[in-house]
Amino acid sequence: MEWSETIKTAVAALNARRMRSLLTMLGILIGIAAVMLTVGLGQGTQQQITSQINALGSNMIIVSPSQTTTSGGFRGGGGAASTLTTADAAMLADPTVAPDIAAVAPISSVSGSLQSSSTTWTSTVVGTVPDWQTVRAREVASGRFFSTSEVDSAQSVAVIGSETATELFSSVNPIGQSVSINGQSFTVIGVLAEAGSSLSSNEDDTVLVPLTTFANRLSTSTSVNSVSSIYLSGKDADSLSAAYQQVQTALLAAHQVTSDDADFSVSTQASLVETATSVSGVLTLLLGGVAGISLLVGGIGVMNIMLVSVSERVREIGLRKALGATPAVIRRQFLVEAGILGTLGGVLGVTIGVVGAAILTLTLSIDVAVSVPVTLLALVVSLGIGLVAGVYPASRAAKLAPIDALRSE
Repeated sequence: MEWSETIKTAVAALNARRMRSLLTMLGILIGIAAVMLTVGLGQGTQQQITSQINALGSNMIIVSPSQTTTSGGFRGGGGAASTLTTADAAMLADPTVAPDIAAVAPISSVSGSLQSSSTTWTSTVVGTVPDWQTVRAREVASGRFFSTSEVDSAQSVAVIGSETATELFSSVNPIGQSVSINGQSFTVIGVLAEAGSSLSSNEDDTVLVPLTTFANRLSTSTSVNSVSSIYLSGKDADSLSAAYQQVQTALLAAHQVTSDDADFSVSTQASLVETATSVSGVLTLLLGGVAGISLLVGGIGVMNIMLVSVSERVREIGLRKALGATPAVIRRQFLVEAGILGTLGGVLGVTIGVVGAAILTLTLSIDVAVSVPVTLLALVVSLGIGLVAGVYPASRAAKLAPIDALRSE
């Protein structure tokens, strides 16, 4: 029997039991679609987290307060009180201390109540220095950023995010307008270009003011020299590791602590991406494994249906053998039927996976990736499941003796 005839016969046999064939494919279909959507959602989440981390800046190092010890000997949680100061930032900006650091931007922040001439709004108010723009790789869409002289003289100027500008000054040009921040009057001198969201906040809904002005007029800290964190950028990606070591060493010496009881923590952009990707990858693998169970169930369903088919077609098998069909031909017949079930289930599963990815992308606002390699692998796996599940029924059919098969009814 030629392959073309074998395929035609297999299609005819499956078509004769159409409802049973559709139900058999359902298990593989659901499994393939679930695996595709799980992997796609995981990859999309990883991409979104990576883009949010990259939105923080390029080649960036973040120094944050760590645990602090009170006079009573009790240790507070990470960031319970700031252990970083403007002196730490000035030290790290010294090329002799950290030669691989390109820019340093100490920051302090507070939730601010904003009021323009026409409306009110609540946003994050950040006190920083001009190097913030370099460290965070941000552009000014209109106006300008504040200068070093304005920081030194504690000028009441502000640079606002694009979303903040829209909320406060929807019908007028923000540049030159006055805005009240927690009851203090500031003049808007610039509007930042859109940047989207980072891990911690909406980067377009923010207000930036000179660090000295923030300390004098907006800070809730008891120390005017205290900062909530320090952002630094390495000269390039290759020197980021060296810059990390320089920052760590300098701060340990300045704070007179060891790495075991350090009152600060240092993290790099690369480490944040690696951690986030690792966590997302584990979750994707776990969910993919759960979805893969349905593929196993689908394979068992194919095997079950093929065994039933062998039992129902014993007389047909005996007649074919009596007419000269070899065991190899009989085995091939049932393997082709199982392969068709697996392949059709895989194609339908991939189709539902692609449609589901598009729907989830619109619904969750996460780009659910449809990977071509994963799609091709899904089709290969579905075919493989069909063939593997059909091996035992096909072998059983091939071993039937013609005389016993013909006498079965």
